[in-house]
Amino acid sequence: MPDVGEGLTEAEILKWYVQPGDTVTDGQVVCEVETAKAAVELPIPFDGTVHALLFEEGTTVDVGQVIISVRTGADDDAAVQEAVPAAEEAAAAASAPAAARQPVLVGYGVSEASTKRRPRKAAPASAQNGTSAPAVRAGAAAAAPAAQNGTATPAAVPAQAPAEPDARPLAKPPVRKLAKDLGIDLAAVVPTGEGGVVTREDVHAAAAAAIAPQAAPAPAAQAPAPAVAAPVAAQAPAEAGARETRIPVKGVRKVTAQAMVGSAFTAPHVTEFVTFDVTRTMKLVQELKADPDLAGLRVNPLLLIAKAVLVAVRRNPEVNASWDEAAQEIVLKHYVNLGIAAATPRGLIVPNIKDAHAKTLPELSQALSSLVATARDGKTSPADMQNGTLTITNVGVFGVDTGTPILNPGESAILAVGAIKLQPWVHKGKVKPRQVTTLALSFDHRLIDGELGSRFLADIAAVLEHPRRLITWS
Repeated sequence: MPDVGEGLTEAEILKWYVQPGDTVTDGQVVCEVETAKAAVELPIPFDGTVHALLFEEGTTVDVGQVIISVRTGADDDAAVQEAVPAAEEAAAAASAPAAARQPVLVGYGVSEASTKRRPRKAAPASAQNGTSAPAVRAGAAAAAPAAQNGTATPAAVPAQAPAEPDARPLAKPPVRKLAKDLGIDLAAVVPTGEGGVVTREDVHAAAAAAIAPQAAPAPAAQAPAPAVAAPVAAQAPAEAGARETRIPVKGVRKVTAQAMVGSAFTAPHVTEFVTFDVTRTMKLVQELKADPDLAGLRVNPLLLIAKAVLVAVRRNPEVNASWDEAAQEIVLKHYVNLGIAAATPRGLIVPNIKDAHAKTLPELSQALSSLVATARDGKTSPADMQNGTLTITNVGVFGVDTGTPILNPGESAILAVGAIKLQPWVHKGKVKPRQVTTLALSFDHRLIDGELGSRFLADIAAVLEHPRRLITWS
């Protein structure tokens, strides 16, 4: 696992793009990992043939641990045979309880404690036959090369422990931990993996059968289903009968939770609201969509709201600042990196448009479209989420009128945009149906006092109420 930067010490393997036996070339992407900040694709720095994948998808791995072995030539078989058992030791440590793991410093490799195998209970057959734990481990380590050479499963089992109903089942450490957490006896699971290895899907299928035995009297693994079907079968009984479901908090969701707690209880929040008529802005949006100069560009209310925020920042530059706790100073920013909160399957992320203050309307539209598309694909890089100054969160797309948003850590303000709805409104002395919305501005009261925050919010509303101010105030 390479050092992916940003001070991160671990990453979760999301997806493998190669399998043992595949040919790889230098620079080819072999897997996708998720750090606490983003999903990153990892290239392989070798030409050769994949020998083994040492960690399964869904496993969290420390920086510096071996995750894949590749044969780069005919003379490196001995090196591979030495590397695989060592990596399996690391895999066993990765699946141990959190208290037993020691996070590493980036650039210093994995600590010695992270490569120790946790104690295992001897299987009944091993105890009866006098087989020691190292002998069992040696047999498991030999299973992968044997499978590649076409060796049958019984040949990969140690001679001291012949294939019997009570023999120790073959399974990777993460799968053993999953079975332990679900209360599944691996000896009772019918394996479907290559070489007779028990897979995660086998464990999930066994768990589903245990919950609803009357619906599946025969073992589920007798008729192997596609890999995507097993998790669904495991989830359905849980949704029907389980009273609770525990979801591990990791990756983007974990760091977001930590950041929000830190922001909420560090920066003194103040939130102000304004409700106003945006009918003219909505008409301008329709006109811009038909403008040949903006053909092919995405034009929506968020684009003009972002432009209004930038105009308001120019009129109130003191809002664009940050708090330096160590130096006890306010750092005034002469650039605007405008953050856009995006809801993704992996959690809330806030990428930002660098130097948004210097962009024209077409350039801002292109930047917004690229930002949203990249976030939806899960390809937002850590650099895209750094050094933001202000953020916009559009809760109106969910039909919500407004909210009290929490500051993105290190930023001075965040603007929540509510739903734009037709409402009765007094216009030119008469009650008429008008397009109305509510904005909510949360700001750090150490940086922005009430007067400055009120003027900033009022200027945003004034631009959107009379969009000609996009020209007269620029």
